[in-house]
Amino acid sequence: MSSVLAGVGLTKTYGSTTALAGVDVAVGARDSLAIMGPSGSGKSTLLHTLAGIIRPDGGEVLLRGERIDDLGENRLSALRRKRFGFVFQSGQLLPELPAEENVALPLMLEGLPRAQAVERARRWFAPLGLDGLERRRPGQLSGGQAQRVAIARALAVAPDVVFADEPTGALDQVTSTEVVRLLTSVTREQGAALVMVTHDADVAAHCDRILQVRDGRITNYSQFTAS
Repeated sequence: MSSVLAGVGLTKTYGSTTALAGVDVAVGARDSLAIMGPSGSGKSTLLHTLAGIIRPDGGEVLLRGERIDDLGENRLSALRRKRFGFVFQSGQLLPELPAEENVALPLMLEGLPRAQAVERARRWFAPLGLDGLERRRPGQLSGGQAQRVAIARALAVAPDVVFADEPTGALDQVTSTEVVRLLTSVTREQGAALVMVTHDADVAAHCDRILQVRDGRITNYSQFTAS
């Protein structure tokens, strides 16, 4: 597999606590990776380190072969906006904006005029089962609909990698399955890599690979064809 994103020898400590202890991981285009582990295992630290939100104490993070963990904060922030997409448990949509403007926001932050950004954002609504909901605000959406909007926002910039941190944690089982199936399939169709932290084995099973983390170390690594 040709890696889009790789972590090499990643270490991170918080005081006397070791969050990452020399972790190696890689993910390729159209590849989906689930990171699992008990609370405090280091799984969220690993995701945030790969996403450039946390800087490792040691090791390297490589995006298409170029090191990014040593970039200055301005360049790293720009990289996160342009080449990464994010889906969080709560969605983190802006409540005062309609759905189409929430999706368009990353494009507008990159300087695209509002009308053009919204036009591009609207293209995602039908493929994600959101047709007709463009002008609804987050408070008028169901949990599953809000997460679909968050997925659209993550993909709007055509990212290299989408990071999802417990994206189904606030959803019921049926909606959770619908959302994770959509997330894995649409990132694959768009040629993006997906890195997802989840505590739910049923959710993880939709990914191509599962990485188990405990005490900052990889304890198991499974690869299979996602359902």
